[in-house]
Amino acid sequence: MDITEVPVSEQPKGKKKKSKKTKKQRVSVEKDAPECEVDTKDGVKMEKTEPGVAFPPTFSVSEIKNKQRRHLMFMKLKQDKRKVTKDDSEKKKKKEREALGDKAPPKEIPKTIENQRVYDETTVDPDDEEVKFDEETDEFAAYFNGLTNPKVLITTSDRPRGRTVRFCEQLAKVIPNAHVYYRRGLALKRIIPQCVARDFTYLMVVNEDRKVPNGLVLCHLPDGPTAHFKVSSVRLRKEIKHWPAVCCTFSTGSPVCGRQVATFHNQRDFIFFRFHRYIFKNEKKVGIQELGPRFTLKLRSLQKGTFDSKFGEYEWVLKRHEMDSCRRKFQL
Repeated sequence: MDITEVPVSEQPKGKKKKSKKTKKQRVSVEKDAPECEVDTKDGVKMEKTEPGVAFPPTFSVSEIKNKQRRHLMFMKLKQDKRKVTKDDSEKKKKKEREALGDKAPPKEIPKTIENQRVYDETTVDPDDEEVKFDEETDEFAAYFNGLTNPKVLITTSDRPRGRTVRFCEQLAKVIPNAHVYYRRGLALKRIIPQCVARDFTYLMVVNEDRKVPNGLVLCHLPDGPTAHFKVSSVRLRKEIKHWPAVCCTFSTGSPVCGRQVATFHNQRDFIFFRFHRYIFKNEKKVGIQELGPRFTLKLRSLQKGTFDSKFGEYEWVLKRHEMDSCRRKFQL
């Protein structure tokens, strides 16, 4: 009995036919490349797209798993949407105003917290005779009349950090006739008599929390009063970006004595401190540049007399839940 060997292919016949079929289909697609639609043997139309173009699926913010990144993306999309609607409304109003011409209604005054301010019943008239008499006889009358020369002692809380120390040193450069002394564990009740004996008129104590200045106690010597401020948004000189000098024109009746000026701006019960210098270019134009430091104050309490945390008499105390309930009512 003769046995003949029959060669067996690695792939079965069914799969081989399928591969031939797909091969023929690919060849037909390559031949009909310039056409948009290609007919296959099975009668199914296939649409050919441009190579290298991928259309991403629709994006949704809810698909982002990171909570912080999802919140940032949501706020960004919301801000962009508001900006688009605002620009469209402004363009629409501008077209209407141009179409009406002289008959267009006057522009509306924008509502701000300042022009919507609630009247305070405790506000006094500055032209009142009683108020003028109090200003002429109060603790600061000698200073405003030029009878005394202010002398300031600047100190810190116990064991101050480097940032607080640098802040005090820069304050001493801004305030004239100011001296910085380290506290070394002494109580304020023991420091005040020493300041009075050395003819200091003010005591300034800078407190800190977590290595950042957060409070300031200003005591007028020798009889008070004492003010306690909250300090925020502290920026030292090296942290301020020195932008190019801004040019402005001004005219003053009195001659300018120096190039540097300190500003205490009271707005919405906050006192904003800035320190600038002038760059004179000619008689009418001058540039202004910020030097630093920069910080914000908010009055917390006003105490009668010198500092006394236990038995001191307070003239005014900020009650947050009662006084800060309405944003349009200011205390200062």
